Amino acid sequence: MLDALWTADEIAQAVGGQVAGDFAATGVSIDTRSVERGDLFVPLVGARDGHDFVPQAMASGAAGVLAAKPVDAPAVMVADTFKALEALGVAARERAPQCKRGAVTGSVGKTSVTRAVEAGLRLAGKAHASVKSYNNHIGVPLTLARMPRDAERAVFEIGMNHAGEITPLSGFVQPHAVAITTVGPVHIENFPDGEAGVARAKAEIFAGLRPGGIAVLNADNRWFDYLKGEAEKAGATVWSFGSSPDCTAQLVSFSSDLPGEGRDPDDKAASAQDGSGPRHSPGKSVVKAVIKGEPVEFSLLQTGVHWGPNSLCVLLMLEALDVPRETALAALAAFAPIEGRGAEKTVRIDGGAFTLVDESYNANPVSMQAALKTLGARKVAGRRIVALTDMLELGEDTARFHAELAEPIAAANVDMVFLAGVHMKSLWEALPPTRRGGYAMVTEELTAKLAGAIQPGDVVMVKGSNGSKAGLLAQALAALDLGERV
Repeated sequence: MLDALWTADEIAQAVGGQVAGDFAATGVSIDTRSVERGDLFVPLVGARDGHDFVPQAMASGAAGVLAAKPVDAPAVMVADTFKALEALGVAARERAPQCKRGAVTGSVGKTSVTRAVEAGLRLAGKAHASVKSYNNHIGVPLTLARMPRDAERAVFEIGMNHAGEITPLSGFVQPHAVAITTVGPVHIENFPDGEAGVARAKAEIFAGLRPGGIAVLNADNRWFDYLKGEAEKAGATVWSFGSSPDCTAQLVSFSSDLPGEGRDPDDKAASAQDGSGPRHSPGKSVVKAVIKGEPVEFSLLQTGVHWGPNSLCVLLMLEALDVPRETALAALAAFAPIEGRGAEKTVRIDGGAFTLVDESYNANPVSMQAALKTLGARKVAGRRIVALTDMLELGEDTARFHAELAEPIAAANVDMVFLAGVHMKSLWEALPPTRRGGYAMVTEELTAKLAGAIQPGDVVMVKGSNGSKAGLLAQALAALDLGERV
């Protein structure tokens, strides 16, 4: 099978297993819900034993199984499927010595930066990348195991919420270049010394860096000097991005040209209710920078102010992975906002439309402030409305972090604030009555209050942590679209 990712014999050799039925796989999956025809199914043992789902995987078209128990399917038998998956990932890395690998971590923005780097890699040639946010002890070796033998470049997202998690993942990837987008108060309830512990944990990404590798770091972050020192101890060449002229990539300016907010009832794109009008014309931004002494100006489809530094991080990573500047800029110019991370939608309601800004994928104090700053920079003819749910894993300072959002909300000239969750009660109490739109202990109970308050012309931003169900609010608002209901 010429297009096989793995043959049964190759798998057995990579993991020290025994072939029990010949097969060839074109992919690797650990979840029967996403098994594709030709996949190698790897049943992991956790709360449920994945071996129980082998019949379902085979019925969905899996080619074979990496199994630790007898199964009624072609298989490679091993003692431990998780350890075997790790070994398969290492083998995939070793059989592709030509592949330049990058790894991205950070308290905020690592998924978006990873996806943007991926866009540049794919435009440059045969590329591989993690899907979704596969950035943990399972996702990273799985992504490696899926890497084609002829990949020229690859990028991996690496995450953590405890110390010691990134070191082995960086060791698996053995990247030629790494990036730390920023360090902030995220997951700090798991670190006795707070943000300092987070910085040390992020610095673990240097552990697997290849000799002579490049570390791309945020010079505007207060942990830059520490991270630079740790990177240099690991033998890395440090490239920096930020506002200083001393940076490898200096951000000179970031300006957004946002689209109309759908507030003119006579605008066919805004008020059409037959579903035939344009959905949304994304905003654009222009970045002016100096990269390695050369003035550079380029456009983005992103309007968030954090995309100024993020875009420079992406460009430096792509250069470190041997992607030509022209190719990198073309990829950035076409890279659209990701769902849940700033994607926008024009939602048509009686009398016109409002703009939904979906930032519901996750939230922490750093990303909240960045999103609010972006909202404040918009020119709006209607009102600025925010709907926020709890930020999680903030430890003993949780109440303070939530209450302190009142200041960036005021600076952004937000008109109405809707809040859900026990922690958001601290922010509710810190807000002036004139800004209070509605509060609920449970996210689901806020939906009706929020939907009932929205008027044509409003810009509504939804943001919160995954675990506090901010996504439910975004879905409910999107479902208000009259065009979706015809």
